[in-house]
Amino acid sequence: MLSMGGDEIDEAVAHAGRALRAVATAEYDWTVPAGGLEWSCLATAEHVVSDFTAYAAQLTGRAKDAYVPIDIRLDEGTGPLEAVHAVEASGGLLAAVVRTVPRGARGYHPFPHGSADARGFAAMGIVELLLHTYDVLRAFGVPYEPPARLCESLLAWQFPHVPPARDGASHWETLLWATGRGTLPGRARLERWRWHNQVHLPAERVELLEIAPPAAADLAAGGTGGFDWIEGGPCDGTRVGAGHVVKAYEAGTHRPEWGSYALVRRSDQRAIGAMGFHGAPDEEGWAEVGYDLVPAARGEGYATEALRTLSAWALTLPGVRGLRAVVNEGNTASEAVLTRSGYTRTANRDTLHTYERTP
Repeated sequence: MLSMGGDEIDEAVAHAGRALRAVATAEYDWTVPAGGLEWSCLATAEHVVSDFTAYAAQLTGRAKDAYVPIDIRLDEGTGPLEAVHAVEASGGLLAAVVRTVPRGARGYHPFPHGSADARGFAAMGIVELLLHTYDVLRAFGVPYEPPARLCESLLAWQFPHVPPARDGASHWETLLWATGRGTLPGRARLERWRWHNQVHLPAERVELLEIAPPAAADLAAGGTGGFDWIEGGPCDGTRVGAGHVVKAYEAGTHRPEWGSYALVRRSDQRAIGAMGFHGAPDEEGWAEVGYDLVPAARGEGYATEALRTLSAWALTLPGVRGLRAVVNEGNTASEAVLTRSGYTRTANRDTLHTYERTP
């Protein structure tokens, strides 16, 4: 599985640090604007230090509704070499926090759904570091390209809405395009861009965590997807749903929010099943839902609780007219979940019973 965590932060900091130290000499004027930015090169380095520190504080502080009120700045008179040292030190701070926060820890971040977990803050920190290293070096006409595997992981975790690298483009070129810094054949240049932190939907006893393409690939291949499963999980249906996410991502048609979600018990942060959509809404605004639970977790009301939460949220998204589910004839337990979750029985589809819910 393409991983994202403290090791990736360390790798990115080491690579960027070497590149930045090479231009942190008297030959290069760090008061000039970084390439494509209004900030000076020193101010750009300060911005990275601030991001690393703020992201660490969001996780340790479990911030829920706003940023932790701290302001990180370089001391007056700080030179280029000292600024690079500050970047490396604050990167180490974020890596340590990402490694040590408890499973399930989250912090506030506005884009796009109000929070991120440790992997999300790790990815955001690395994106900021690599892009701004590129910006600084561009000011001096020095080329920069991070490790391909790192760029591939960033794209899959933080930009799942961006079609993967293809037609000869590298992962780094694709990441530059995805962040408005480059061009790719057949793709219009982006004037505005945004990354994607996986959706987190808390219910009463469970929470739904959007499964990112790398985690889906691991599940489809027989792994855990990075989740701690109760005995008997994950089920075959979870792996099949994860495979659909992988195929859509590789084809460039994946729509974040409209894939699979792991159902995680809030009491012990253990996964008990999965729930999600068979794809984005069709032209008429209808999407189909599906779910399965590990046998040991059935009969406890978890599926009903999760489906109510997921459905209520999905029906608020733009262009959604309704949600639909189909159940095999005789699956009374699943039909009971749908009925308790606000779905109404409609016409049959061959031997399948169809249920629908509208806003």
